[in-house]
Amino acid sequence: MFGIVRPCTHRLGERFKTEWMAHLCGLCLALRGDHGQFARIVTNYDGLLVSVLTEAQSGPDPRARRTAGPCPLRGMRTAAVAKGEGARLAAAVSLVLASAKVRDHVADRDGLLARAPIAAAARKVARGWDRAGARTGASLGFDTAVLVDAVDRQGGIEALAGIGTSVLVVTEPTETATAAAFAHTAVLAGRPGNAAPLAEAGRYFGRLAHLLDAVEDQRADAAAGAWNPLTATGTSLTEARRLCDDALRGIRPALREVEFVDAGLVHRLLVHELRTSVDRAFGTTACGHTGGHAAVNSGGGFGPAPQGYDAPGAGNPYGGGNPYAPGTPYAPGGPGTPPPMGPGGPGGGGGGGGLPPQRPRRGLLAGCAVAVGLFCTCQICCTEHEGPWSRQKRDPWCDGCDCCDGCDCCDSCGDGCCCCPCDGC
Repeated sequence: MFGIVRPCTHRLGERFKTEWMAHLCGLCLALRGDHGQFARIVTNYDGLLVSVLTEAQSGPDPRARRTAGPCPLRGMRTAAVAKGEGARLAAAVSLVLASAKVRDHVADRDGLLARAPIAAAARKVARGWDRAGARTGASLGFDTAVLVDAVDRQGGIEALAGIGTSVLVVTEPTETATAAAFAHTAVLAGRPGNAAPLAEAGRYFGRLAHLLDAVEDQRADAAAGAWNPLTATGTSLTEARRLCDDALRGIRPALREVEFVDAGLVHRLLVHELRTSVDRAFGTTACGHTGGHAAVNSGGGFGPAPQGYDAPGAGNPYGGGNPYAPGTPYAPGGPGTPPPMGPGGPGGGGGGGGLPPQRPRRGLLAGCAVAVGLFCTCQICCTEHEGPWSRQKRDPWCDGCDCCDGCDCCDSCGDGCCCCPCDGC
């Protein structure tokens, strides 16, 4: 998995976690359905934003979901997943951009790609992904040539960039490609008036994606002698952070101009989680759900929503509608106070409560067998699972939880996010 928007499932809450997983699995299955099993390797966290934006504009529709069979990445559980044009557009965009990433690695002679036979095979795969993405895009009225052109221009721009060149010159092709993909979601949703503000949001998102990738890779690129936009243009981390913060501020007013039916998940990903991605890349945030504290507070990577987050009567702005509509506040005015702990509630007495009996630990050999199964099915990386020996619930290794913990803002804004950047929080 790759992408800059990697939300923490502890912070998403039950509703948004379910929706996010529906789009992620929908993208994966759209890739398989249109392009075969191997294409699923390009499933990425940022590509699903295309599917999320399409659905947010057209509104929830039971026909836009289908039940997918058991999958190791979901702990062998079935799930309702997104289907339709949004998921297919996300698949087309993911294929073309993954193709660009492969070609970039070939050009840099990274790892095994330094060997001519492997590089030739990788280029062949990349060309196949380009053609496949173009076919799917054409069936949806989207010309992927704008993406391919952006990729082709990137190399020339990087070759000419040097100390003193604005790093925004280097990020322009990524901005253009992302703007085109975001804007086409308005066409699929039947809301052409949304295309311009979505293109603006897409440009800022593309800028962030390029800059954050450069920040995260700068040290490794320096060690490997690889080209990095920040190093090549002499852009300091302070300046890169300023540009990222400017992009964050630009996305919100652009989204306000978009007519959404239900913008809850869009707002969560492109406002809250994107800010967290910036903090994570620059090392200015830490996870509040790691180690033993996580097991106590969350019960696993797909634990319950924070108390007061989506509770009845909490005034939650994400229950439906468009939080960007004129006059609509981003956060409720009153506190999102959690319900009292009553008899029979969590930790409450009366009515036969109490903790369930602990299951016995597995022995050495049995635990090893379970560990092998967890590794081979990817459950240890991608879904909540039992510890092979302890049998306690564990978070997925790739959960990437980096949410805040222990501040009063969670209760006061009712949004479930301690570091809520919304007005009025």
